[in-house]
Amino acid sequence: MLHKGFLLACVTGLAAMVVSVPAHAAERGWEPSTCGAEPDAPAVDASSVEKYNASVDKVSAYEKAARTYNACVSKTAVKEETAISNEARDKIAHIHEGSSAVQQRISANFTQLTSALKAGGAKLQKAAH
Repeated sequence: MLHKGFLLACVTGLAAMVVSVPAHAAERGWEPSTCGAEPDAPAVDASSVEKYNASVDKVSAYEKAARTYNACVSKTAVKEETAISNEARDKIAHIHEGSSAVQQRISANFTQLTSALKAGGAKLQKAAH
């Protein structure tokens, strides 16, 4: 008995899963250290009904293993991306706080200097008259 419908569903499911894999994981530039090895896709042998049916079973097993691996990759990626984002946010906040403090000091100095110049000018004008 051919499992044609099942195989079509598996292939469609695998295609949808591959589309959802983050690009950086698909490029193999980054791989999670906690998910084990990525499962290898099996070859489909359609040389006989028996070999085809065995291939369907292998594809089914691969689909299960690949979904589990992909879930681990996605979870690990989100965790690492969040850590990086939080670290960057903290660094940016530190820089922003320092920059804001400088701007506030300079603004306060300008306000004080403007007041002192205005008061000094008024005093000198009174003394001249």
